[in-house]
Amino acid sequence: MAGFIGSHLAERLIQMGRHVVGVDDFDDYYIRATKERNLLTLRRDGRFKFVEADLAASDLSHLIITNCRLFHLAAQPGVRGSWGPQFDRYVRNNLLATQRILEACLRSPPSRIVYASSSSIYGDQPPGPCPENANPNPLSPYGMTKLAGEHLVRTYSKGYGLPAVALRFFTVFGPRQRPDMAFNRFIQAIRTHRPLTLFGDGRQTRDFTYVDDIVSGIVAAAEEEVAGETFNLGGGSPATVLDVLKLLEKLSGRSVEIEAHPPGVGEPRATWADTTRARTRLHYRPNVSLAEGLRRQWEWQSTEPLAS
Repeated sequence: MAGFIGSHLAERLIQMGRHVVGVDDFDDYYIRATKERNLLTLRRDGRFKFVEADLAASDLSHLIITNCRLFHLAAQPGVRGSWGPQFDRYVRNNLLATQRILEACLRSPPSRIVYASSSSIYGDQPPGPCPENANPNPLSPYGMTKLAGEHLVRTYSKGYGLPAVALRFFTVFGPRQRPDMAFNRFIQAIRTHRPLTLFGDGRQTRDFTYVDDIVSGIVAAAEEEVAGETFNLGGGSPATVLDVLKLLEKLSGRSVEIEAHPPGVGEPRATWADTTRARTRLHYRPNVSLAEGLRRQWEWQSTEPLAS
């Protein structure tokens, strides 16, 4: 809950008048100080309680209350890091933690469980918007663990009647974006007058989705009568990475210097969410364009401490 999307979600719920218990273990995937800054506003509100706990090891019985709404956004992120010796962390944090949460839910059933999945479960698909009934084709261990997490949630939902919803996020960006994610890295490079690292030719496309729009979809999944369903949450306007760099040049007033690298293993060539189901069932309407969202992220990141 102290991470990128989780902190935005917690703030939205507080604004809605809800009481929120946030859980995070401050995993060393990136520095703790970054997550602590994400919590500054929340910690000042009496309706927010923070618990530092490892979901794969801690006692979860006191964290889940019957008829609460449970948002499971915790995961080991990143495609490139999921290969090789770090794979055990992905199994532990994406599967074991999910299974332990679901077991705890059996003792105190929530009124809704919202599970955060990823567009990485699709891999490469035919051109055009990808619907939820497309055959999953994950290209990385990370994508495989997110798909397995979906299956695990559905297994408990069918076996025990837990009211769960799975949401597949498409390339989320905006203020507080993780330091390892592309837009954050690009802006960091521009701010420090260094070449930015680009994997591939830049013509790969992504369905970039602003964080506030993602949060709206998450909240709707907890409120609407959609238990047992799966939804894509995307921005609806795919763009190339080169398009993003042009926008950043305009925002910064600087020319971008690129340090080219081969494409990352396990990265799909294109992603594009078919959000018809989310629009119909969740009344999901992404409102923030790529250009506007990038402007907001640039302004936020321009006030953040420069990484060493």
